[in-house]
Amino acid sequence: MALTDLQIKAFRPSDRPFKHSDGGGLHLLVSPKGSKLWRVSYRFGGKQKLLALGAYPTVSLADARARRDEAKTLLKRNIDPSEQSKLDRIAATASRATTFDAIADELLSKSEREGKAEATLTKKRWLLNLVRPHIGGRPITEITASEILVPLRRVEGQGNYETARRLRAVVGQVFRYAIATARAENDPTYGLRGALTAPTVTHRAAFTDWKSFANVIRAIDEYVGATDTRAALKLLALLYPRPGELRQAEWPELDLTKGVWTIPATRTKMRREHRKPLPQAAVAILEDVRTRSGAGRLVFPAIHTTLRPMSENTLNAALRRMGFTKDEMTSHGFRATASSLLNESGLWHSDAIEAELGHVGADEVRRAYHRAAYWDERVRMAEWWASRLI
Repeated sequence: MALTDLQIKAFRPSDRPFKHSDGGGLHLLVSPKGSKLWRVSYRFGGKQKLLALGAYPTVSLADARARRDEAKTLLKRNIDPSEQSKLDRIAATASRATTFDAIADELLSKSEREGKAEATLTKKRWLLNLVRPHIGGRPITEITASEILVPLRRVEGQGNYETARRLRAVVGQVFRYAIATARAENDPTYGLRGALTAPTVTHRAAFTDWKSFANVIRAIDEYVGATDTRAALKLLALLYPRPGELRQAEWPELDLTKGVWTIPATRTKMRREHRKPLPQAAVAILEDVRTRSGAGRLVFPAIHTTLRPMSENTLNAALRRMGFTKDEMTSHGFRATASSLLNESGLWHSDAIEAELGHVGADEVRRAYHRAAYWDERVRMAEWWASRLI
């Protein structure tokens, strides 16, 4: 006799489990603890088998009957419903593992294992969070270029053209990782390369002639602010590293006896270790700084704590107090100044200059050649450059 919802709700548990049939092999099993479980009895391959459909009321009476009918359809096609149910669960699990969110998380974990800088990982997480609400739960093979364009347009609509460009690139990294791990066959972001508004390129402000740069050096020498800020500015001029590399420098990286600064890969833009020769003028400044920094780990700690490096605004703020506007000189601009004037001198091989700036390309052989062939030249160049500034 067919069951009704009213009957099912009235069933009460007893000491032993008992079944109530709905017909066609479908029955409800009421356990001693009160749970009500749908089951379908059937024969396959000459054996009596049982297919679990779920618990009432999560699986309603109507749903249970529909699933019973689906099982019967499979039996007519000589397919075991229990085996098909297992395959469906495996497919669902695999589908969840191939969503954009899952693959993006894998890529982030891989980047962490590879020692990518925390600042880089934080930026990548932030960018990915901009698209997760739109495509995060979607199987990556089903995501189209038009779906990706929706969050890109939203960012672009706020006037953040560079962010939109970076976002497209990061989403593309997720797709290419999926391709590399055999979970996707194409990268739909490739077709969006011309769809976004190109950001206006703004160059770092810097003086690129000796006369103007001499005024900067003179102003640093006469700077009446914090002693360590003046020392950091002098080192920026002498060594022209990226400002973050200098601000976060640690004493174990500096071999003042051999005159070498080894910047770890985790803090370089190219994500590989970068060695810089230290001219005697730089060594003298660092030795003086060390007398004030005590036993701290950081060369240039923040004013209020030795656990954090000098603020990224400190150096630029000092340049403003000296009278240089943001359109004239920035802390990052020392690199452009050095590059321009070193190349203009005609004394040094351009590849040696690029190697000193940490701009060496991705080719392994070429990088090895740069390290071996140009180190001696870079040492001489560092002393020559220092002699022009002191």
